[in-house]
Amino acid sequence: MRVVTQQEFGGTEVLQLVEADRPEPGPTEVLVRVHAAGINPVDWKSRAHEVFMGKPPYTLGWDVSGVVEQVGFGATGLREGDEVLGMPWFPRQAGGYAEYLTAPSRQFVRKPGALSHVEAAGLPLAGLTAWQGLVDVANVRSGQRVLVDAAAGGVGHLAVQIAKARGAQVLGTASAAKHDFLREIGVDEPIDYRDESATAEGLDVVFGLVGESSDLRWLAGVKKDGLVISVPGGVADSVAAEAGKRGVRTSSLLVEPDRLGLLGLLDLVERGALKVHVAKTFPLEDVAKAQETGEAGRVTGKLVLTV
Repeated sequence: MRVVTQQEFGGTEVLQLVEADRPEPGPTEVLVRVHAAGINPVDWKSRAHEVFMGKPPYTLGWDVSGVVEQVGFGATGLREGDEVLGMPWFPRQAGGYAEYLTAPSRQFVRKPGALSHVEAAGLPLAGLTAWQGLVDVANVRSGQRVLVDAAAGGVGHLAVQIAKARGAQVLGTASAAKHDFLREIGVDEPIDYRDESATAEGLDVVFGLVGESSDLRWLAGVKKDGLVISVPGGVADSVAAEAGKRGVRTSSLLVEPDRLGLLGLLDLVERGALKVHVAKTFPLEDVAKAQETGEAGRVTGKLVLTV
């Protein structure tokens, strides 16, 4: 099979498309032929320096959509020929940048016909990050005011739709040029983050997808006993200290494999309440260009590799 690997940390030049043996599924695992693989910020961060997987060599990629080719001993719930999607093994190596991978069968779910493989590959990591933050941690509910930072991005555009589906009033930050897109996906109050005078008041939840300085900015508008969820890098000391003074709760979040969460996301998809916006696709051999596009920022929605 073809697989993208790297032998050292560095820029996109360290990514190598090579031939390797096809893996065999172990007990309770399935072999999946990958049709599409999502690109996420953790991919290029892990390419450049040590994040979760130690030192190379390894293969990046956690978002996958494909077809079950072989079922290992004891695996239940899936059969050969099933179309599936999942985010296996995270934050350990999954090897999504490849034609085949193996993983526990229960870290996948069947792909509905409403999703193409490309759309399905853009859903798991970003969608589960949003789901676990807004549903499991925040328990967002009708009538609440929820601010999604970086609302046009891969995680953000899904978070907006999840919060909206749960009845929240949604505020979203993005550059002014993306405000029409924000309105299309359900944002009630678009905010231009470049406008230094822009504020947001009466917030129940801030879903922070940018970092420390941005979390501090929107924290000022959170109600007492409200919640700030800090995704990249976790809750900074400065945010925790200021939140403590204001009586605001904080939470860090690192996404994890979650079959129930995936089923919840697919329920929204099938009800027409959640759509994956794919900004651009790249063939596997253009993986370096795909990561460069993501690293440059300003992507609306998701980038996906077609395998």
